[in-house]
Amino acid sequence: MSIRENLECVKKRIADAAASIGKRAEEITLVMATKTVDAERIREAVKNGGHIIAENKIQEALKKYELLKEEDAAWHFIGHLQTNKVKDVLKFADMIHSVDRMGLVEKLDQRLMNEGRSMDVLIQVNTSYEESKYGVTPEEAISLIKEASRYDTLKIKGLMTIGLFTNDEVKIRKCFKLLKRIHDAVIQESIEGVEMKYLSMGMSGDYPIAIEEGANMVRVGTAIFGARDTPDAYYWPSEKVDKG
Repeated sequence: MSIRENLECVKKRIADAAASIGKRAEEITLVMATKTVDAERIREAVKNGGHIIAENKIQEALKKYELLKEEDAAWHFIGHLQTNKVKDVLKFADMIHSVDRMGLVEKLDQRLMNEGRSMDVLIQVNTSYEESKYGVTPEEAISLIKEASRYDTLKIKGLMTIGLFTNDEVKIRKCFKLLKRIHDAVIQESIEGVEMKYLSMGMSGDYPIAIEEGANMVRVGTAIFGARDTPDAYYWPSEKVDKG
């Protein structure tokens, strides 16, 4: 199938999942996970209705941004962000999905202050409790949000998680249900400057499930662009490195 056909299929599944819980397709934001996808194929997806380009690796993103920055699309960063890459991520990103620790908050704030601007961010939560995954623990999420909310340069717009990589739907749903509970708890806290606008969860293998559990932002890659040559382990290694 072509990228256009794949996009139509994904949008149909989003609409069906949304309808199953009484929502409209327009309430769900589709983020195209474009890791390893070349610029021309991304351009084709944008021309066929993909409005958000999301990258996992800074250097890969910068190369593509130079080729695609004139396209009518927003750019999100969805991978683990090292503090020494903060300067580079701000060259292209409109939103960062992976803020998960105060060291990163402080580095982002410092750089954003220097540049006289702000950045929309999501707080990444490790709902699967896997050592291989980044993200603040569920128990520490609200505390991190409260601390990060004191930094005016960061506009907290919601939460993100990467669900458990398994075929067990019950376990997948458990991760998504947990993020939704944290989302609701944050709203109850009424933290000044914090907006729970987005619940970013669900990827190609489980985005309809995520929508059923409350996601209003899904990150879809292979269902649009086809299988990647590079394994997921390249982007989510079995052992975490550089937590700085």
